[in-house]
Amino acid sequence: MKALIPNSLPRPFGAYSHGVESGGLITTSGQLALAADGAIPEGVQAQAELCFDHIAAILAEAGADFSHVLRFSAFVTRREDMAAYMAVRDARVAHLPVLPASTLMIVSGFTRPEFLVEVEALARLP
Repeated sequence: MKALIPNSLPRPFGAYSHGVESGGLITTSGQLALAADGAIPEGVQAQAELCFDHIAAILAEAGADFSHVLRFSAFVTRREDMAAYMAVRDARVAHLPVLPASTLMIVSGFTRPEFLVEVEALARLP
């Protein structure tokens, strides 16, 4: 197994890797919208953009990109935020010939109340 911890991302909150490459697969931990300087953007759209930026960086560590993603799993804290999240996701994959599978769940919250969305990915190695 190989840990994927891009220098451009904040360090993990605890004893885990942002991503792991193993057995031809890449799996990411759930990515929250925490900027390198510790800032948390306001609004689901801005947070989702940062979550996908983090996932792109993790995939790049393994030589992959969004075309290698098999599945996204996402979590939002409010039903009314589903459309904003999906607009960001859809824009990131619109150019792909095969769209990844996707799951979206509504949850009661995250580690800090400012976080509104979390996204994780499962991808294959190129």
